[in-house]
Amino acid sequence: MPLSPTVTFHDGHRIPLLGYGVFKVDDDRAADVVGQALAAGYRQVDTARLYGNEEGVGRALRASSVPREEVFVTTKLWNDEHAFDAAIAACEASLDRLGLEQLDLYLIHWAVPEQGRYVEAWRALIALRERGLTRSIGVSNFPLAELEEIIAATAVVPAIHQIELHPYFQQRELRAAHAQHGIVTQAWGPLGQGKSDLLENPVITGIAEAHGASAAQVVLAWHRAHEIVAIPKSVTPARIVENLASLELSLTRGELAAIDALDRPDGRGGRDPGRPWG
Repeated sequence: MPLSPTVTFHDGHRIPLLGYGVFKVDDDRAADVVGQALAAGYRQVDTARLYGNEEGVGRALRASSVPREEVFVTTKLWNDEHAFDAAIAACEASLDRLGLEQLDLYLIHWAVPEQGRYVEAWRALIALRERGLTRSIGVSNFPLAELEEIIAATAVVPAIHQIELHPYFQQRELRAAHAQHGIVTQAWGPLGQGKSDLLENPVITGIAEAHGASAAQVVLAWHRAHEIVAIPKSVTPARIVENLASLELSLTRGELAAIDALDRPDGRGGRDPGRPWG
């Protein structure tokens, strides 16, 4: 199985375009499935403090024959840790759970605009990068106004922005802003999280049939063609391998245009980052 191509951050570091996500994977199971993903050829693992499986991910990293320097590891700061000192401590605690000395990427998981501490949290991430506890820093689930605010307040641009993104919800306004700032776009829920008929859509299934591929492989190939970093999650061994095999699939311009046309104004399946928590 080929290794994923990479995309380069504005800070010079590189991230694989296809990674492995562990949202809603129990810690006891994480070591097994992450180990399977690494053995299959994945070289990016995305976790978070909220997921409660950083220790399992760390066990997989230590047990794998893949050298640490070849695996890109991301984790995230949760909403109750946005105060400067709390954010520093949270990153240190995540590193302890993962058994690592340095992260490849640390993200603010949600902006939580009503809390009003996202700029403070961003300053903490800048300090963490300066201390060498993480190579790159970024954000996740930021409305455009809050994204622009942290850049204006600190003159530090996130390397990446992880957002819900799939063919039914293509986030074109945010992607345009990312392009202006040199921010890499990363998709969570790249296959729609099973909350829609995306993988049964006749445009997707028709393209899949033409290539002898699965619908999921077509969608992941669409992400890759647009240089959107995708982190599909599966705990099924065959699907872990199948998703990685999407790297062997290339879509035509016409096929990409047909998928581009599937964007929907009501395509969001997850939480709106601008909606108050509570």
